[in-house]
Amino acid sequence: MKNKIDILAIGAHPDDVELGCGGTIIKHIKLGYNIGIIDLSCGELGSRGNKEIRLEESKIASNFLGVKFRENLNFEDGFIFSNNKFYQIELVKKIRKYKPDIILCNALSDRHPDHSRSAKLVIYSSFLSGLIKIETYDKKIKQEIWSPKNILHYTQWNTAEPIISIDISQYIDQKIKLIKIYKSQFFNPKSNEIKTKISSKQFLDSIKNRASDLGRLIGTKYAEGFQTKQYLKVNELSNLI
Repeated sequence: MKNKIDILAIGAHPDDVELGCGGTIIKHIKLGYNIGIIDLSCGELGSRGNKEIRLEESKIASNFLGVKFRENLNFEDGFIFSNNKFYQIELVKKIRKYKPDIILCNALSDRHPDHSRSAKLVIYSSFLSGLIKIETYDKKIKQEIWSPKNILHYTQWNTAEPIISIDISQYIDQKIKLIKIYKSQFFNPKSNEIKTKISSKQFLDSIKNRASDLGRLIGTKYAEGFQTKQYLKVNELSNLI
């Protein structure tokens, strides 16, 4: 399968993926996984920066990560709705094109309404992607149906009790460097833009602090947590270690 990848990471806005699962992506690329990123919007409603700046930052971040691709679907920031048929079909096309085994996406419940709505959009679109009577086309070629094996939701603003936690102890410094690429959004003492909830040093510090606390709970230094609405399957108990 020409375009198939192992993991597809999806975010409502540029930087969602980096904040929520940047360490997990870095780790799995190092392990040899093929990973791509899809941003649903350009984050054009953000109080700091603008569409062009955020897209440029996401390109730099993608190069830092070494992902196979990064695409932006240009959905309307602030108005991403899970029951929008156009959005669903556009995402179905991407799922069928890249055939990911695992999708990492926004939190099930969060401060920004786009996050939870995007999570539901991914769930609905992944289901629709497996229905044979829904026909989609890529460059006039009919696409095959595809259902990802697992959909995992990374943690964002709200604290959420994870179903699984990934040890990212070796990659925490790289994750922080990755997040700092988004100078328009996060703590930047040289910026003269308006202060926001995520532009403070406290927020930047909280990323490492949260990873440290999750790591404590599973006996490592740093970790990222994920929730899911599915039942997770393992072939043997040693896979849980």
